[in-house]
Amino acid sequence: MIPRPLAQRRTAAIVVTLAALTAGGLGACAASSDTATTTEQSAASAGSLHMIANEGHRLAFHVIPGHRPAIVLDAGGGLDSSQWHAIAPALAQRTGSEVITYDRAGEGASDEVPGPWKAANAASDLRAGLTALGARGAVLVSHSLAGEVATELVRSDPDRVAGAVLVDASLPEFYTDAETARIVAANAHQIAELRGKPQTRQTRQLLAQAADYGPAHRAYHRMSWPDIVPATVIVSSQTPFDTPQDARLWKAAQAQFAGAASNRTLIHADPSSHDIPEDRPDVVMKAVEDMVARVRADR
Repeated sequence: MIPRPLAQRRTAAIVVTLAALTAGGLGACAASSDTATTTEQSAASAGSLHMIANEGHRLAFHVIPGHRPAIVLDAGGGLDSSQWHAIAPALAQRTGSEVITYDRAGEGASDEVPGPWKAANAASDLRAGLTALGARGAVLVSHSLAGEVATELVRSDPDRVAGAVLVDASLPEFYTDAETARIVAANAHQIAELRGKPQTRQTRQLLAQAADYGPAHRAYHRMSWPDIVPATVIVSSQTPFDTPQDARLWKAAQAQFAGAASNRTLIHADPSSHDIPEDRPDVVMKAVEDMVARVRADR
């Protein structure tokens, strides 16, 4: 499979497969200085900073005060809370809700953690932050790789999340054994090249996310989302892939997930790339507003 040219993608590392995580991730490293320069400005516009400890490392959470349910925005792979710099304050104004953004370990202002990236560890970090902030029954908004974090969180602590908006998210249905094996084999050379490059914070994060990819995603494929947690699924028109086979499977996985329970809704963000929060913030915000209204009505 051939990932899109870097010039066509603003935030290449957001894609959740090895194909784009490696070739795309190199572009993200090149653009990391731009991301870094916007992080402080974005965080400042997003409210107060809370450094919260979990398992020996600290994570940066940014909070715009407001009413409950809290809206929790989780960025795509290789990105930090600055992905939401425009959406977070707009949602706070339009819903009156508390809005929380955060940096996963190794991203933004959060501490780097050595070893392979695991969704369960990321979910533990998010849970620790929400516990410290007193946010329970939140509306979780998860883009791309963050879909794996969301799945781990709602499976282990379903009362933590009252509803979710999954934005072109990495969902278990996509990772059939055949597809996972194909991705790993097709990108082994790119992973080796990335290991040979100078190691920076960004390259270490990319390699951490690529480590144990096959076994982790074969196990992920067997997971399921609890039926008690409603979800809105937003799928992009382009998907993370240029190859038709992968794009079809990605869209089919989104539709399969959405159709598995009566409290799930599928929305097509047309036109859009995988980076829906950048291309179609209107679609994301409308879906979040609707989910917040649904959660409030149920209380």
